[in-house]
Formats: sequence, structure tokens, C-alpha cells
Amino acid sequence: MESFAEHYGAMYQTVNRCLPGVDMTLIDKAVEYAREKHKDQKRKDGSPYIIHPLAVSALVAEMGLDMDAILGALLHDCIEDTDASFDEISKLFGTTCAELVEGVTKLTRANFSSSEEAQMENLRKMFMAMSKDIRVVLIKIADRLHNMRTMQYQTPEKQISKCRETMDIYAPLAHRLGMQKIKWELEDISLRYLDPASYKEIMDHLSAHKEQDEAFMHTIQEKISSRMHTMGINATAYGRIKHVYSIYRKMGAQDKTLDELYDIYAFRVIVDSIPDCYNVLGHIHDLFNLVPGRFKDYISTPKPNMYQSLHTTVIGSQGIPFEVQIRTWDMHHTAEYGIAAHWKYKQGAGSGSEKDFEWVRRLLESQQDTDAEDYLNSMKIDMFDDEVFTFTPKGKIVPLPAGSTPIDFAYAIHSGVGNALVGAKVNGRICNIDATLQNGDIVEILTSKTAKGPSRDWLNICQSNQARTKIKQWFKKEKREENVIHGRSSFESEMRRMGLPLSITVDPEVGPQLLKKLSFDSWEDMYAAIGYGGLTATKAVGRIRDDINRAVKVQNNEKVLNIKTDAPSDKPNRHGINGIIVEDIDTCMIKFAKCCTPVPGDSIIGFITKGFGVSVHRMDCPNAQNRDEFHQAARWVRVRWANLADQPFETTLELDCITRDGLLLDLATTMTAARVRLKELNGKDLPNGRSTFTVRFEVKNVEELDSIRNKLLNIRDVVGSRRGHN
Repeated sequence: MESFAEHYGAMYQTVNRCLPGVDMTLIDKAVEYAREKHKDQKRKDGSPYIIHPLAVSALVAEMGLDMDAILGALLHDCIEDTDASFDEISKLFGTTCAELVEGVTKLTRANFSSSEEAQMENLRKMFMAMSKDIRVVLIKIADRLHNMRTMQYQTPEKQISKCRETMDIYAPLAHRLGMQKIKWELEDISLRYLDPASYKEIMDHLSAHKEQDEAFMHTIQEKISSRMHTMGINATAYGRIKHVYSIYRKMGAQDKTLDELYDIYAFRVIVDSIPDCYNVLGHIHDLFNLVPGRFKDYISTPKPNMYQSLHTTVIGSQGIPFEVQIRTWDMHHTAEYGIAAHWKYKQGAGSGSEKDFEWVRRLLESQQDTDAEDYLNSMKIDMFDDEVFTFTPKGKIVPLPAGSTPIDFAYAIHSGVGNALVGAKVNGRICNIDATLQNGDIVEILTSKTAKGPSRDWLNICQSNQARTKIKQWFKKEKREENVIHGRSSFESEMRRMGLPLSITVDPEVGPQLLKKLSFDSWEDMYAAIGYGGLTATKAVGRIRDDINRAVKVQNNEKVLNIKTDAPSDKPNRHGINGIIVEDIDTCMIKFAKCCTPVPGDSIIGFITKGFGVSVHRMDCPNAQNRDEFHQAARWVRVRWANLADQPFETTLELDCITRDGLLLDLATTMTAARVRLKELNGKDLPNGRSTFTVRFEVKNVEELDSIRNKLLNIRDVVGSRRGHN
């Protein structure tokens, strides 16, 4: 059984070696705090639990991390497994330390029970995205490494589960962070439990050939070292057998047995500068025979995790191939500990230039434009800023779009949970249902059997399409009467805005045709669709607007014929005044109403004004709609267009548009190309990105007007038009 004193002494020595001159007072305080909090807890082997935090803090110190990280490692299980709180740790050891402990706690609570390949990358992303501070991930990797080193005390089922999780999550994560030494150890320990037969076969083979392998590596090492010394190059050379899992993969990939596998040796030559790397490469190729196609320059082109070395495979005099890796000491530290290797620059050494940290920036794919020192200080992980990873209280991961709320979370669990939502807790605290969720939040949805269901406002709050769809489905099914009322109001408001008569929808001849165009069986069905959000009033009216205008025109033509029972007659001596014939009046002053500006081809009617003759209106003009009223009927007279030579008539169009730059110029250009005389063109902006333009011009008849109207409607962002009604 391991003792506290033994592990404390090892931790103490490691911290002093890796952080020389560090004040141990605060570290000792954290050790005593953790020891007190974990005093009643034991490890699986029966040793005091405090041994685990001590071992993890030693690993973190060995990575070269700072005081806060070491404190965080010592206390990393306190919030999860004891009565310690964030506030208490913050008060005693600082906010940064408390945030690191809380971050590790969130990672610990994550449930990685599924090993499906499709989910693994998402889980790795989650690790990166959840951690505002990269030290959280590094502490968690150290935590897993120590647990793997003591895996022999776990049950067989736990061993398989944890080793699979390590191979799926932690080893690839260590690789992504460039931490090759830790990655290899995690893989080798995992293989020992996942495929014990193959692991034993490889270990037995290496043990049986140990003396032979050591003799071969000593010979090669001496040959390289002798050449470097002769050439005056300061270099450290050593050989090693590739790690067990690497050999295991080579056997599988190359379909060979251990006896058939030769390239299991690797040598490293570590030098002081990059020019020395390339100089050494030339000597290696002079000493040994090069294997064609096996040279890689990862110095000029680093790997995605910013690993740098020269790799070459050569064959010695004994006919055995081996790999040689040539790198500088800085490259070696990066290869061993990855992102942690550069943490020393954060401590105020001042030796970290922009180039030194470029690999960190590229590794994390960050868009932040900060200098290297500030970047390492904050170390925010912005790789996956389009997603947030949240948790249920039981640790299930729930990925959501960035900006999501508890409403989105509830509907991601189940539509029934969302429909019964009455409140939410985030990280144990009551919060508003429109609160924005952050990476790592633990969300508990509060529901009630008496809940009235979702509110329409939720459609504007939620961020996910899944939540919006489920809310709309609920309204469609549960609130038909309310939807009908809400939809009818929206539809009628849009009809009035477009200047269309509401009465047309109940016309027995026109109404069914309009419904068919809208693909609904009844107006109530259409109103309900608008009410629950399946259709907008703007789209509905837009689809039938032209049909309504045509129907109104036909109806107005029929009304003209019925103003008087006798049909109009063209007598040979009748002639038009300003192109207009007024029935039963031979001579009178004629003017065209400015409110509707009729042109030849329009259905028209005349109104006898006081002292100004007959004012000619279009039949659909709002000012002509009261012509059947008793006190006005006598002043309305039948008029028609005379068969005279074409002459210009002034008219007005009002255009509904989506606001954009250059639209006014496009309108003017189109009118000029149509060869019409433009009298007026002006516009004004409306709310919600809309605009309206008034175009006044001259045409000869309604056919020419329709042609110009179509040209204007073909302009981008012109979405509707109507004849002017002032």
C-alpha cells in the first residue's frame, strides 16, 4: 500500500525541480485542505484518497504548468466528491484555481458510456469547447493518466470500460494537443487490458530479444554520436523500441507477425538549432543507406498539432531498417508535452515570440487577434463557437446551437418535456427560460402536469429549428380556435395594407378559387395555419393578390353595365371630350381624378362636381365606392372612353419594395428604357426593412400601363405594386 509521505515527497521534489524557487506555502495549504476533505475516502487499493491528487499534481508540475494548475490538480476532486464549494476554494486559493476545479468537475460528470465512432469526435470537441482554460483539459488528462496507472485495482468490467474510453477520448485528445509521451503511455496501458493476449505476445517478444535489441541500438547510437563529435556538432543521440501499441498497429496494418516486423527501432538526434538538423540529416544519409520515399520534413511543414522533426528511414550494415528523428530541444519538448511545453513562456520568462506561439494559434484554430503572451494567458477555446455542449443532471451530453436557451434544451430532450416546461435550473440555480446556455452547463428542466403549454413568444426566444418545429406542432394541434382568431386578424390586416377588399373572400364564385390557389379546404384552415406559424399572412396575400385584382376588375365592369338599365349607345354625332364620352350629356368640362389617375382601358365612372364638370374615376377607386348611397347616386354618371387617336394619360403606381442601395436608380433606368415620360419618382423607408415608391408617368392605355408594371415588378426586391389611390 502506498503511503502519503511517499507521494508527498515525490510531488514536492517534482514541483521544486520543474518550478524552481516556487513558494510551497500555498501548495502545502492546498495539500492539507484536500487531505482533510478526502480524509474518509479510500482508493481501490485501500490507500488514502489524497494519494491520487498528489500524483496528479506531480504530473501537472512535470508538464511545466503553473501554480494555479498545481493547486487545481490537488483540489480537482473536492467539489465533485466532498462538501467543498466553489466559493470556499475561491476564497482560500483564488478565483482562477476555483474555476479550474469547477472545469475539471464538469468534465468528470460527462457520461461517455457510448463508444460509437460517430460520437467520438463530438466528445473530443466537447472537451475542447467546454474549457475556457486549456489547463482544465491538461489536469483532466493527468487525472486519467494516474487512474490508468492504477487500473489493476479496478474490476474487469471497469477496466474494459475505462480503457475503451481512454482510447476513444483521452489518447486522441493528447495527440491533438501534441502530448506524444502521454499519448503512448495511455495507449499501451489500454491495450494491456483490451487485448491482453496480443499485449503479452509483444512484451514477451521484446523481453526475449532485449539483449539483442539493446546491442543493436548501442551500436547505431555510438556510430551516430561518433560522427557528430567528429564534425563538431553538439548532439544527443539515443535509441528506443517503438511503444507497444505502435507495434500492435503495425502488425495489423501490414498483416505481419512480430518476427516479420523490422521497423520497430527509432533513434532521436537532438541538436541546438534548425541548421544543425539539416546538417545531421546529411550525415545520417552518408552513414546509412536511405530507404526511398520514407523521408518526411515536419520542420518546414509541421503536423496539424505543430509537431516538428525530420524523419528518415535508413538501413544499417546489418540490413535492419530503423527510423531516425532529428529535432531541436524546443521541438523535443513540444513533442513530449505539446501545448504544456510552452506554458513556461507565460510565467514571465519573456522568451516567447509571436512565432513561438503560432503553433498554438493554429492548433486551436482560433480567430482571436491577440499577441502570444495574452493568448496563452486566456487560452480560450473558440474552435466550435457554433455549438454549446450542455448536460442533463445525469451527465448525458446535449449539444445545442450557440445561443440556445432552456427552451431549446427541453425540446431537445423530448417534446413532452418542452410542452410541460415551467422553469429551469442551470448549475443548480433557478434561471429564466430565456437565459443563454454556456458550454458545460448542467440544466434541469422543471415541468408541471398543469402547464398550459408553450407561449407564442417562445418562437422568438428559441434558437434551434427542432424547438420551433415542436412548438408549432403543439399550437397546430392544441390551439386551433386561438390560431384561427390570431390568423384571421393577421390576414385581414395584411389585406387592408395591400388595399384589397375583405369581402372578396366570401364571394361564392371567387372565394373557392382563392382557397384552391392557397391549397386549403376552408378559410378557417388557412387562418389556423397562419396562427400556428405554418404560413405567414404576407405570403398568403401575396399568392392571391393578382387573382383578387382580376376578380375586382371583372366585378366593376359588370357594375358599370348595370348603372342604368338601358345600354349605352354611340350616336354618330357623339364625340369625346379629353377622350371621354359622358352618356346623356353632350358638352361638359372633363377632368381626370388625381386620386386614381385612370387611363384608357380602365373601367371608369364619372362624378358631377360642383362647378368643375365631371371628374372621371376608376371603378375600383375608394372614392367611388359610395356611389350606391342614396344621397350620392344622382351625381354618378356613366362614362366611357372615346374612340379617338391615342393621347397620353397621367397615372400613378405605388411599389412595395425591400430596402436596398441602388433601388431608386434601377427604377429610373427601367422607366427610361420603357420610353415613357416620367413625371415623378420618390420613395420612403418603412419599418422592418421595407420601402414604398411612388411612380407618376404618362401612358396611352391600360395595356401599356400593365407592360410597364410588369417591367417594374421584374426588378430585384420589388415585391408588389398597386395603382395609386390618394
